[in-house]
Amino acid sequence: MPKRPRRLRRPSPDALQPLKTFLQILLLQTIYYISSSILILFTALVAGCAFSLDLIFSWRSVRGDNTVGWTLGVVWLLCSGIMVIAQLLVHARSKMVLDFSLTLHFLHLLVVTGYEWELPKSVLWWGLQVASVALMVGVGTWACRWRELRPIPFGSGRVGGGIAGAGDSGGAYEMVRMKEEEV
Repeated sequence: MPKRPRRLRRPSPDALQPLKTFLQILLLQTIYYISSSILILFTALVAGCAFSLDLIFSWRSVRGDNTVGWTLGVVWLLCSGIMVIAQLLVHARSKMVLDFSLTLHFLHLLVVTGYEWELPKSVLWWGLQVASVALMVGVGTWACRWRELRPIPFGSGRVGGGIAGAGDSGGAYEMVRMKEEEV
């Protein structure tokens, strides 16, 4: 009996998952640095101080002894709020928020360490990173769960617009009583 040729299997949808995850991390990191650059540039122009890459990539700029340092801390927290929205739009999965937030901040740590050629030594900078991760994970998880658990509209395009009598008096579908003979 001749052997039948083996059928080629289609790649599963998860076959490209590592590439998709890498692209999502790259996109989030890009959004992180673009949004922080715009916010820090705006803040520097309003405050009247010179803009430099040190304000973005140096841990020495986040200081507790001057107004610029505290302002940078607030701006980085605002950037974390923007990243919550970015995560909601990019991956929208609540169980992935922690992973993406920690990865984003770990890569930022690598960039800052590479820029300064030493690990950050400022307690305020480390505290800011912890607060930023906590904000992104807390609010990001809530936002993604809210989006995941929203009711799915059927029929009328309105939330709850499905079966009449289930909280909606004018849905696109109606419950029809069966005749006695059909039962």
